[in-house]
Amino acid sequence: MSWSAQQYVAFEDERTRPARDLLAAIPGTDVRSAIDIGCGPGNSTELLVESFVGAEVRGLDSSTDMIEAARKRLPQVRFDVSDIDGWDESGPFDVIFANAVLQWVPDHATLLPSLVSKLATGGSLAMQMPDNLDEPTHRWMREVAANGPWAEKLAGAAGLRTKRESPSAYYSMLNSHCSRVDVWRTTYHHPLAGGAAAVVEWFKGSGLRPFLQPLTDAEQVQYLKQYQAAIEQAYPALEDGSVLLPFPRLFIVATR
Repeated sequence: MSWSAQQYVAFEDERTRPARDLLAAIPGTDVRSAIDIGCGPGNSTELLVESFVGAEVRGLDSSTDMIEAARKRLPQVRFDVSDIDGWDESGPFDVIFANAVLQWVPDHATLLPSLVSKLATGGSLAMQMPDNLDEPTHRWMREVAANGPWAEKLAGAAGLRTKRESPSAYYSMLNSHCSRVDVWRTTYHHPLAGGAAAVVEWFKGSGLRPFLQPLTDAEQVQYLKQYQAAIEQAYPALEDGSVLLPFPRLFIVATR
């Protein structure tokens, strides 16, 4: 799947807010090295640079488009193109930051302990993932995919996002490897001007990508038309024409 930095940053303030909240929950340690895995266009990396003054801060992402945008944003920071599940550096790092990315990486039971092993003693793996697979936004992605002329093309689209585990399952994955594991869930309510069309634009930069990329341009237009009609019913516009989009996210800070 390809990523578009331009599409992603269309809602940069809203996407960066959870990264700020995640960063604020990292225990106050002397951070000398921090890496932002799945750094995207560098908005979350910028927070690390601002917070950990004097530390070596780096970023990596599998998308060349995202990395190019990040390098333009933060030319003083080293950014590398790499898949997270193929990242073989041993560290140690004081902070490994993973903002809204690990939902695209498989086998969390193996991945998360492996990431913790790259931490220095007292270092933290800080991660947050969208927890919205049961929300109307994502249910309708699957419904429209399964009930259109593109059903065969999109049969595997929903499976490209990693299966969400329960908070207790994530705690169990990490607890034996860490001195402390903090897990919590927050639902943000984002006011989006433009109604249902704005919701569609938001998810074109993330969750809709696996459903759109296999389609022709004409099929994409029809798919999005049906999807937006469903979103209009699920999220009625407010008096000013905006929509209040609920967006639940799961947060974990695991300290070695």
